[in-house]
Amino acid sequence: MALELPHLHPYKLVKGQTLVAQAARAELASSSSSVILKSNFINNNYINYCNNNNNNERRLVVRRDWETMASSPSHSRNNNDIRTINHLRHVDSMATMPSGAGKIPRLNAVILGEALATEENDLVFPTDEFSQQAHVPSPQKYLEMYKRSIEDPAGFWSEIASQFYWKQKWDDSVYSENLDVSKGRVNIEWFKGGITNICYNCLDKNVEAGLGDKIALYWEGNDTGFDDSLTYSQLLHKVCQLANYLKDMGVQKGDAVVIYLPMLLELPITMLACARIGAVHSVVFAGFSAESLSQRIIDCKPKVVITCNAVKRGPKIIHLKDIVDAALVESTKTGVAIDTCLVYENQLAMKRDITKWQDGRDVWWQDVIPKYPTECAVEWVDAEDPLFLLYTSGSTGKPKGVLHTTGGYMVYTATTFKYAFDYKPSDVYWCTADCGWITGHSYVSYGPLLNGASCIVFEGAPNYPDSGRCWDIVDKYKYVTRYSRKSLRILGSVGEPINPSAWRWFYNVVGDSRCPISDTWWQTETGGFMITPLPGAWPQKPGSATFPFFGVKPVIVDEKGVEIEGECSGYLCVKGSWPGAFRTLYGDHERYETTYFKPFTGYYFTGDGDKDGYHWLTGRVDDVINVSGHRIGTAEVESALVSHPKCAEAAVVGIEHEVKGQAIYAFVTLVEGEPYSEELRKSLILTVRKQIGAFAAPERIHWAPGLPKTRSGKIMRRILRKIASGQLDELGDTSTLADPNVVEQLISLSNC
Repeated sequence: MALELPHLHPYKLVKGQTLVAQAARAELASSSSSVILKSNFINNNYINYCNNNNNNERRLVVRRDWETMASSPSHSRNNNDIRTINHLRHVDSMATMPSGAGKIPRLNAVILGEALATEENDLVFPTDEFSQQAHVPSPQKYLEMYKRSIEDPAGFWSEIASQFYWKQKWDDSVYSENLDVSKGRVNIEWFKGGITNICYNCLDKNVEAGLGDKIALYWEGNDTGFDDSLTYSQLLHKVCQLANYLKDMGVQKGDAVVIYLPMLLELPITMLACARIGAVHSVVFAGFSAESLSQRIIDCKPKVVITCNAVKRGPKIIHLKDIVDAALVESTKTGVAIDTCLVYENQLAMKRDITKWQDGRDVWWQDVIPKYPTECAVEWVDAEDPLFLLYTSGSTGKPKGVLHTTGGYMVYTATTFKYAFDYKPSDVYWCTADCGWITGHSYVSYGPLLNGASCIVFEGAPNYPDSGRCWDIVDKYKYVTRYSRKSLRILGSVGEPINPSAWRWFYNVVGDSRCPISDTWWQTETGGFMITPLPGAWPQKPGSATFPFFGVKPVIVDEKGVEIEGECSGYLCVKGSWPGAFRTLYGDHERYETTYFKPFTGYYFTGDGDKDGYHWLTGRVDDVINVSGHRIGTAEVESALVSHPKCAEAAVVGIEHEVKGQAIYAFVTLVEGEPYSEELRKSLILTVRKQIGAFAAPERIHWAPGLPKTRSGKIMRRILRKIASGQLDELGDTSTLADPNVVEQLISLSNC
């Protein structure tokens, strides 16, 4: 198996890339089981890896959890048929759709279109063996399912929803929506009137189906040799014990519970316990500062805060309880006082006798939870009752409380998990994303458990105690041994848009010139994948997120909000709702409407740009720079810069210019060991001029030892813009940065 690490360069491995080479030496071992890995190695690069039992092949898909931008190719109308994926090697167009396909918005004559972003027109195909066993084995099958999901969304999603348990079926109207602010309040509802419980569907339903003895969660600790597991029955019992305790503490349906836990088994246990009693959980990544945590506590006013005393992250011990204490001091100053703080004693990191304690408020988990009954009545909730709040940082500095509801999220997350990962019951699934992010919610906890999967919860870091840790875990579960690339099935690119030279290196060297590279596009707000490859169905093109998931209608609009077709660039919006869509920003519906629905009336505005056809990653629309009338995507310039053999990574922003309107300002990270020089600066600018044109030449090259990234791998371009424009006193919220010290380093190099 293989993965992309930060600063991936096609010509020279830099620090942190040994895992790529090691991963590429994974040899297939005989096993009656299979494994899926989906992870956030290093800068939260998400990977999906699966061993297919029947054909002894594995696939690897890397996923991304950040707001991105898609672009895609033009399309012609010349070929007369669509051949099966098993025989197709190159198709220029799709004049003729499969029988009965008709006109599908955004897909007609787009499938297998000519690529704009590649030098070659070759398509990369899944093997025949994989396609034959896939849930969606061909483009025709995808088109058939997608067509129905668009033309009959009520029927399509009702059929899928009926696979879950509902105490009471939803109203006659499966969904209702208003995305047009001119027609009144923006409102989205799916399965309204349906009574269900997502915890019941994750646990009780699977136990009743005979999966009680199946492993639900494997746990791998920070240090090697420390592990645990829970069957579905055991997990249900632990969830019920905590749920009973929360009820005793006065937590009722609709009350908020803030969870500040690392990746212990107690984290998904707590999420499920809240869902069981109808409480709204808000997981805060156990790496946020006390200030960030207090902001979230003040906003949602929880009844209970749940944390642990400490956690080991690599060799470092982080005192989480101290952070919570400081956050609660700040929240109390605003009138938000917390009566109960439940603390799990993480003995592998810190003993309880040295933990700071506030009597009357703090309670040890181990002292109370095991005493409660292992059965707990389910709180049946409406499909539109809130399930969780997940805060994301806004450009204004105030975190946004993204609110997801129960029924639609349940159906959509389970469905995207099943199809995007081609999940089979014998698979073991690993997603190393933290549950503090949407990927951890959708594809560590809810998505896998709703499908009855066995999932690995990983507390540690991929490079601790060494860069082979993740592959040691794979070896431990007896699914691969090393020293071969035969196990590679699919590769992927995540985080920032992958440049063509890196793509070719990744494909030819790591992928042995046979493994497709795929990607997905989605957001915290969308709940699940929106544009995603379906393994077995589609050939891939370099850097493309391929096509929309079922029920998703992406459209491209111009600056006036008019839909545009053909070869074009514009703003990526979504027409209509989908079950997994978030319903509001907690306590600020006006901001919800202003941010997502007012920019283009009648559409959900993603904040991204797009080019028609296959969807290509190029950057967010607020990263489009207008230089003397030329609209230039930042990713296009970044791609040119990183094609330079001495450039490891680049990020581009726009700055004001007296003559040009805007100018290009580039932050450049060099390959390890390369010194800064004026000659190199000129060489980088010349590279951009040659690849794009003189109009795209950067006005300034700013040397960057590193780039300000969130823990989910997203570059905080807002901060880069402030540095580039000299607005150093207006940097805004930097609490989500993986390494805040990078900002000071960049400022110190401003005049270099």
